[in-house]
Amino acid sequence: MLLVEKLRPIGPNFRVINASASGGTTEGGLRRLPPHLEHPIDIFILELGINDAFNGIPVEQTRANLQSIIDQVKARDPNASIVIVGIQIPIAASDSEYATAFVQVFGELAAKNHAALVPNLLEGVTGDPKLNLLDGIHPNAAGHKILVENVWRVVEPIAREVGSK
Repeated sequence: MLLVEKLRPIGPNFRVINASASGGTTEGGLRRLPPHLEHPIDIFILELGINDAFNGIPVEQTRANLQSIIDQVKARDPNASIVIVGIQIPIAASDSEYATAFVQVFGELAAKNHAALVPNLLEGVTGDPKLNLLDGIHPNAAGHKILVENVWRVVEPIAREVGSK
């Protein structure tokens, strides 16, 4: 995992659990969360939501699901650092009101929960055929290297603080 490679020089005791599921929605993430709460959490990276948008799930439901995940993580480990990974969808989408509201959810949740924010996971990758699979949506290996850098810019200082304890 690319993130593990980034964390290793900071501290050998970091353990990364990838709880993602292909095609996962925030509702699915909420259902998959409980077993992961059995482990101590220092840094929780929350990257969910784009499949909600693809499926037209109401923004308020996406927001409620993400907030519930955050609440459960904080109940488990009140000192856990939360990183919310935002995803931009084109405002020129067929429903620009939905797209605008969707994009705003991530920043609003970060502010409300005193969480760090990665504003746009796909920055530098969206629309570049050299960085995406043939479907034009999913990043390829080269695209994933950029995604990890987008996340790392926000996670690195948090990891260094956690690693120094």
